[in-house]
Amino acid sequence: MGAVGTTQQNRPVLLQSLVSTSREISSTRSRTAKTALLAEALRAAEPDEVPTVVSYLSGELRQRRIGVGWRSMQELPPAAEAPTLSVAEAHEAFERMGLLSGSGSQAARATELTQLFERATSEEQEYLALLVMGELRQGALDGVMLTAVAEAAGVPGDAVRRAVMLRGATGPVAAAALAEGVAGLDRFRLEVGQPLRPMLASTAADVPAAMAKAAEGAEDAPVAVEWKVDGIRVQVHREGDDVRVFTRSLDDITARVPEIVDAVASLPATSVVLDGEAVALDEAGRARPFQATGSRTASSANVTDLRARVPLTTYFFDVLHLDGDDLLDLPGADRQDRLAGLLPADRQIPRLVTADVAQARRFLAEAVEAGHEGVVVKRLGEAYEAGRRGSGWVKVKPRHTLDLVVLAAEWGHGRRRGWLSNLHLGARDEESGELVMLGKTFKGLTDAMLTWQTERLLELESHRDEHVVYARPGLLVEIAFDGVQTSPRYPAGMALRFARVLRHRTDKTAEEADTVQTVRAIHTGARPPTDV
Repeated sequence: MGAVGTTQQNRPVLLQSLVSTSREISSTRSRTAKTALLAEALRAAEPDEVPTVVSYLSGELRQRRIGVGWRSMQELPPAAEAPTLSVAEAHEAFERMGLLSGSGSQAARATELTQLFERATSEEQEYLALLVMGELRQGALDGVMLTAVAEAAGVPGDAVRRAVMLRGATGPVAAAALAEGVAGLDRFRLEVGQPLRPMLASTAADVPAAMAKAAEGAEDAPVAVEWKVDGIRVQVHREGDDVRVFTRSLDDITARVPEIVDAVASLPATSVVLDGEAVALDEAGRARPFQATGSRTASSANVTDLRARVPLTTYFFDVLHLDGDDLLDLPGADRQDRLAGLLPADRQIPRLVTADVAQARRFLAEAVEAGHEGVVVKRLGEAYEAGRRGSGWVKVKPRHTLDLVVLAAEWGHGRRRGWLSNLHLGARDEESGELVMLGKTFKGLTDAMLTWQTERLLELESHRDEHVVYARPGLLVEIAFDGVQTSPRYPAGMALRFARVLRHRTDKTAEEADTVQTVRAIHTGARPPTDV
């Protein structure tokens, strides 16, 4: 199948066209309609515009950071009357902002921002502001975009997904697909030193469900059960003496984690790509609270001192390349054999191959007892594939839940416009009786839940500002979360990790909300009893 080619119009794509497309995407719930709108926008773009069009319609800037925050968006210049700003010009302006540093950079960045927004209409200003703040939620999720690229270019979806996995970014792949079709995609190969998108796991409620899912319903089929370590995902590339370490989001953190570099540099290999988890352990070998690992890997200052105080242990669970051989398409069991021949046992993730549910449950209990999150159940014959949460890898994590009070809610954007969506969550302080904020979440809410909670919160409204409605303490929500981390952003000094709403607790009052003291006990390692 070849590329259908883009419609070369020899004129730049205006930002206004993306604003209109974004609005249409937000107004429909049909995946097919979203895909068609995205494909049309991609076909209208010139080759050098495609990466920016992909990025903006995915709701993000191409630059990770440009040094512009929420406060800069509060006082915008008067808007332009007519749309003249091109997508390329907007990208170039943000690129200049991102490159500014040193003395005078803040003022120079403010000037660049003003000049850009002066050229934007009011609709374009709103769109750009949401992009900058990372709040453009329009339903153009990654999977929809990949399907749209395939449709626009007339190439197989699997070829697009594989190329994106290998390149680690959709924009360059889309440009190649639209320009050259399958031939362009075939040029993407695993390159040692170029991070790949990681393979992800779907979720199951318990061990039996995970084993059945991974075994594809085959009775007594063995599966691999691995600890889900409570650390950060790392992908390590080595070519000769050069070792580079990347995070799950493909950020290069090599300079921050010298012990990982040393460990991989000492392996009996010339070139290798490994997938694993880095975690800070205490003296007893238990995982420290996630914040310890997160803070260590996020800091580039005083690395030698940090390494001594918070050393990292790395466990690897997959090998994707070894001494010239790409291993992505091998069955998981074969990759494990290669991994076992390369790594010492104490650097491999604890692993059990079994068809026995009771054995797997005991293995999960051991992982939780060691301070980790749970287990990942893996199909033995599964190839390594990124971008889909399929049934090849299935995670099981004992779930923590809290009943928390909704303190306020923010009006939604995009498809959630008109609903109160992002919830401000509070726990009760046993000592003072006050409600203390622990974070925010908009995850887990169905349309029906959004509709109901909007009506309820407006009944409870005490006051509001531009985009937040504050509520009297009359609505509780049951929140699932993956852990608690230190956070100076909130009064309790803690925040929930990956909080999502399970249900509205209409059967409880604010006085029955969980307490700050309970949350602090979880944070310090006194986990609540869990049925594993």
